[in-house]
Amino acid sequence: MESVLVLIALFVFLFTGIPVGIALTTTGIVLLMMKGVPLASVSMEFLGSVNNFILLAVPVFLLTSNILLKAGVAKDLFDAVQRWVGGVRGGVAIATIISCGIFAAISGSSVAVAAMIGTVAIPEMVSRGYDRRFVMGTLAAGATLGILIPPSIPLIIYSAVAEESTAQMFLAGVGPGLFLIAAFLVYCVIKSFLGGAPQTEAAAGDGGRMMASVRALPTIVIALTMIIGIYAGVFTPTESAAVGLVMTLIYVFGMRRGVSFTDFREAVFGAGLTTANLLLIIAGANVFGKAIMLYRIPYEISGWIAANIESAGLFMISVTAVLLVMGLFLEGIAMILIVLPVLLPSLGVHGIDAVWFGIYFVLMIEIALITPPVGMNLFVIQSVARSSLKEVMHGALPYVFIMLGAVLAIYFFPEIVTYIPSLSK
Repeated sequence: MESVLVLIALFVFLFTGIPVGIALTTTGIVLLMMKGVPLASVSMEFLGSVNNFILLAVPVFLLTSNILLKAGVAKDLFDAVQRWVGGVRGGVAIATIISCGIFAAISGSSVAVAAMIGTVAIPEMVSRGYDRRFVMGTLAAGATLGILIPPSIPLIIYSAVAEESTAQMFLAGVGPGLFLIAAFLVYCVIKSFLGGAPQTEAAAGDGGRMMASVRALPTIVIALTMIIGIYAGVFTPTESAAVGLVMTLIYVFGMRRGVSFTDFREAVFGAGLTTANLLLIIAGANVFGKAIMLYRIPYEISGWIAANIESAGLFMISVTAVLLVMGLFLEGIAMILIVLPVLLPSLGVHGIDAVWFGIYFVLMIEIALITPPVGMNLFVIQSVARSSLKEVMHGALPYVFIMLGAVLAIYFFPEIVTYIPSLSK
């Protein structure tokens, strides 16, 4: 009963519009005071939770993606991909998904991918006569790849909470990321032939393929350097983020015309603001986590699960239902920090690998990003396209079912997640 009351109190805070970080901190402090814990320990927990080398990668990835956004690099990449596949029916939609996948390997943020690719792809697809709902849904869903394909900010947070290797989590995201790209591409082709795309398309300047590819090459090199460096053990994820940022600065200011001082300042300020919000949530979740540990809530819940849910399959169905509902109201990082500490003790009971569960969790967050009323990607695409939210939601709905299909796929074929990490052991 105590567990239920605590969770109800937290959700009351959240549903009243109080920021997640403040809601978690306030709830945690109240619970600690009720146990007679000195408030001096709160500040120690608060600061100790963000004093983590792994978390240093978060602002670096955000700054990298913001600089690339301000520099307009997305246009070079999209143009190059489009020149290779843009001549077939649905080619621009295919180019959009591939471009999202490549930028996902640099940014670590789905919102950044949505903004970068959306500003370029939406006008191109609409001008060619693509169905507007198809356009909006493809961009909203394609951008979710930003948090699955490494590097990924949610995977960094997950590895910190679950005390798993960030490098292993990143490697585990490669297989499912490629699988999801393939599933999206199949849908784009089918939808295009069912009327989502014009019957004939002219490729944008076939003769300039090599030139466009050369312009996009630095972006691809940055992405490959970061991923291969982690896979080969040359960089830690945090070092990979720093290398990516340095390469981005050299590319933007050395090989391109650079960005204005105002744009650069906005990029730094935006990365700092987002980082501050994330760290507040992480610190608040740590205070809340300490409180619920004192109340033994995770153990009560895991004990109830062990007594009432006998199979791993039923456990996963229950967790999926909970995450689908929570995803309607919470953003991804909050879902990890609120739900994961409660579920972790139950993973061992059902023999569920924590690395596999992290990828599953991120797939569920991807679904949350394109489901209302809090689906961030829906609002980003709506803003970029100046479209109605209903139009974006309608276009994104088929991708929700594709992602649920991906969840089923990794459940029945866990090797999709575990094969690549096993090669590095």
